[in-house]
Amino acid sequence: MIILKRLLQDKGAVVALGIIVLYVFLGLAAPLVTFYDPNHIDTANKFAGMSFQHLLGTDHLGRDILTRLIYAIRPSLLYVFVALFVSVLIGSILGFLSGYFQGFVDALIMRACDVMLAFPSYVVTLALIALFGMGAENIIMAFILTRWAWFCRVIRTSVMQYTASDHVRFAKTIGMNDMKIIHKHIMPLTLADIAIISSSSMCSMILQISGFSFLGLGVKAPTAEWGMMLNEARKVMFTHPEMMFAPGIAIVIIVMAFNFLSDALQIAIDPRISSKDKLRSVKKGVVQS
Repeated sequence: MIILKRLLQDKGAVVALGIIVLYVFLGLAAPLVTFYDPNHIDTANKFAGMSFQHLLGTDHLGRDILTRLIYAIRPSLLYVFVALFVSVLIGSILGFLSGYFQGFVDALIMRACDVMLAFPSYVVTLALIALFGMGAENIIMAFILTRWAWFCRVIRTSVMQYTASDHVRFAKTIGMNDMKIIHKHIMPLTLADIAIISSSSMCSMILQISGFSFLGLGVKAPTAEWGMMLNEARKVMFTHPEMMFAPGIAIVIIVMAFNFLSDALQIAIDPRISSKDKLRSVKKGVVQS
């Protein structure tokens, strides 16, 4: 509760959280927010300017840009949430087992992490696309395969630190069950760390799924997706730049929101930490992954 109170006192964090909630709401309630079909083609109305009927105009096929922008939240953001949740779940379970029990269990899990982290996520994603074909599901699978190992390593480090604390040692001494110790004494302490690395990872995952779609390797047409919209706008970027501005700005805003939220979370957990140290310590692992 103290961390949440500190977080809500940060105006930047509140704005960032509001933006994220707004994006998620628009993505889930897209059919209720706009009455246009995102894939409806109307060539007679292509490249229409901004108006009350089309607030952001229409694209090269006469499709409403705002509608496609809203529907694009689903593959661009909500799919990433699914991949992140599964990655964090797997990484947390293995990280707790590795950091708490250590020994043979730790060695076995860490060797598996070494194997997964030996290959850059882009290489794994391209390999899956080559094997199974293009599609968002393959990119999500690649995210899960590469991210769980990184989450596992980070969480393992935190769990090992908390396991060595006096109150955990005392709980072991009085014969408390291992699972009860993890659930009662260690898990609550690691939730904040998990929240930080999760919000940090969202940024790179959003950029990656948009990047692969921009290259034509992600979400398949005609499904609306920010990277796909940028790819379609690339051909007319000089004559109709508004087609590229809309998805580009949408990506920038949501990535900045997650960045601000991640920074605010770490400050809320440890107010003594400086912005410079915070960015160097938390974001370093995301860039390397």
